Amino acid sequence: MAITTSDQPARKLKILMLHGYTQSGPLFHLKTKALEKNLHKAFPASPSPGHLPSHPGGCELHYPTAPIRLSATDIPGYDVDGASSADSGEIDSFGWWRRKGDAEPYTYAGIELGLATVAEVLQKDGPFDGVIGFSQGGALAGMLASLLEPSRRQAFESAQSAGGIRYPDSFTQDSGFIESVIHPQLSFAVSYSGFAASTNPLYAAFYEPKIETPMLHFLGSVDTVVEEKRSLRLVEACKDGQGVEGGSSRVVYHPGGHFLPSSQKAYVAALVGFIREVVGKQGAEKTEKKDEGVEDMDVPF
Repeated sequence: MAITTSDQPARKLKILMLHGYTQSGPLFHLKTKALEKNLHKAFPASPSPGHLPSHPGGCELHYPTAPIRLSATDIPGYDVDGASSADSGEIDSFGWWRRKGDAEPYTYAGIELGLATVAEVLQKDGPFDGVIGFSQGGALAGMLASLLEPSRRQAFESAQSAGGIRYPDSFTQDSGFIESVIHPQLSFAVSYSGFAASTNPLYAAFYEPKIETPMLHFLGSVDTVVEEKRSLRLVEACKDGQGVEGGSSRVVYHPGGHFLPSSQKAYVAALVGFIREVVGKQGAEKTEKKDEGVEDMDVPF
């Protein structure tokens, strides 16, 4: 049990888990049980060995379901990912948006609703430290990291003159004097078999300027569902997108296809190491700022 010296519960490492197209929150949870177990083991509550000093309450994962219920005609091959509940009738399959068009530039029908659902979760269950997404959820993880960065609203405003979408209303709130973003910037984002949004200028502001939030990308070397070049476009949309040392973006290839390697030790270790590095570094920086004396500060007088 986490030890705390106040009436407030010990802070937990909260991670938003975004499922892929045709899945749901409960199905994604079922498929990532091994990963969840490994994350709880890697980030236990204080005073267990290995706990994060900045998050002594341990780890907590949230699995929302996308708002768009899919029909059989929305699902190539139907019964994808074990999501169909019967040969006919209602299908327990959901998406964050529907892709429209036979080739680039695609448009995403319902993306405003998908983003609004995520915004609602951020406000209800947040604040979150990071996000992990698979496939379409991996693409959404990149979008979410982008939307919560400082100055991103200005990027959307600038892009509107070139036909871009406006900054989502669901991500803003009236704080009295100014309109602010509903949630702090994330500490990290992770994409498994994710991809950048369409090359359509509608969505350019998600990636221009580049995403600065530290992001880890897992790609399957034999993924036949999401082309490698689409995934690499998301990598390249991140600052230092080739994963160079010291950069904010990293890439890990696994030898499989379109799935999340949730139990293979090497890939779990890569995820845990990435989270520990970025969260630990940010925690240390906050401690340094808190301990900074007036004599060390650059004051305006």
